Amino acid sequence: MGNSTEDKLKGKFNETVGKGKQGVGEATDDDSMKGEGKAQEGEGKLQGAKGEAKDKIKQGVDKA
Repeated sequence: MGNSTEDKLKGKFNETVGKGKQGVGEATDDDSMKGEGKAQEGEGKLQGAKGEAKDKIKQGVDKA
C-alpha cells in the first residue's frame, strides 16, 4: 500500500494535466485530446480519493 500523500499529489497532478489537455483539445478542436484529458482528470480524482481513504483508515487504526 502506497503513501497517502503520494496518492494525493499524483491525483492533483493528473487532474491538472487532464484539465490542461482538455483546454488544448478545446483550443485545437481535438476531440481525442479532450477525451484523454477528461479520462486523466477522472483518474486523478480517483487517486486523490484513494489517498483520502488511506488517511481515514490510518486515523482509525491510530485511534484503536
